[in-house]
Amino acid sequence: MQKIHAAITAVGGYVPEYVLTNKELETMVDTTDEWIETRTGIKERRILKGEGKGSSDMAVEAAKVALNKRGIGPEELDLIICATTTPDMQFPATANVIADKLGAVNAFGYDINAACSGFLFALTTGSQFIETGKYKKVMVIGVDKMSSIIDYSDRSTCIIFGDGSGAVLLEPNADGYGIIDSKLHTDGSGRAYLHQKAGGSVKPATMETVMNKEHYVYQEGKTVFKFAVKNMADVAAEVMERNHLAADDIAWLVPHQANKRIIDATAERMGLDENKVMVNIQRYGNTTNGTLPLCLWEWEKQLHKGDNIILAAFGGGFTWGAIYIKWAYDSK
Repeated sequence: MQKIHAAITAVGGYVPEYVLTNKELETMVDTTDEWIETRTGIKERRILKGEGKGSSDMAVEAAKVALNKRGIGPEELDLIICATTTPDMQFPATANVIADKLGAVNAFGYDINAACSGFLFALTTGSQFIETGKYKKVMVIGVDKMSSIIDYSDRSTCIIFGDGSGAVLLEPNADGYGIIDSKLHTDGSGRAYLHQKAGGSVKPATMETVMNKEHYVYQEGKTVFKFAVKNMADVAAEVMERNHLAADDIAWLVPHQANKRIIDATAERMGLDENKVMVNIQRYGNTTNGTLPLCLWEWEKQLHKGDNIILAAFGGGFTWGAIYIKWAYDSK
């Protein structure tokens, strides 16, 4: 019996209309357009505006795009897995809210939080339901409204992050296409360097935590950069090696869009030319769980059946990993 793989059969994406440029940030914090672009590669990022708008609203739009491309309705979905660091609420899960707003009346869902690596973790988890034959249609969504936890007076973090969402549909494939391999890691000691101080069970919200700005992202940039450069590059190279893939065999690297220098280091470690690397950080910044599926959405028309693709990410906590996909279709 031929092995069943979980293949991506449709991709959708959504970014908000409002564009926050480096020039606008110059009026908010002590920074410059040149400084931001030189160190991060970011020129602008999208911000979700509007009263009562959250991660689920962006996720629904991305999911609709994927469903429309595939020509199916939301009622055909079996499962929705939402990778997010900025859920609509502490509970219920944002995946449940998405299912309700989308009309996925026959799907159950849950969230995964692995910071910027969350989409990789969710994609790997979703693939298991397909490979076992349990389900036929699994929607995996990466979404974050990072603007909701960013201090726009902190120049070390506010220049980096943006809002956005991407979604992929997973279906069974018996012809050797789909998710072939994955390698995922966590190191909880890394939480000291990148975290949100308050709002959890250890330090619930109080007037004091709000006044001290402890509900925003905290990052020790130099330490995180050092870990990210090494681990993201190493795990991508490891997945290549254990699947006997040379640089010439790789059609595309889909890297987490955290910093252009980290992206370049990963590509160099893999021996890839820059024309094989998906980069949109200059337009969207770091959308956390949204970066990888947004890249797939933007580059979908350049993907061909049989392409070897490596997805790689690094996130707070620390989390990191890579996935090897053999692309399953030619875009119309």
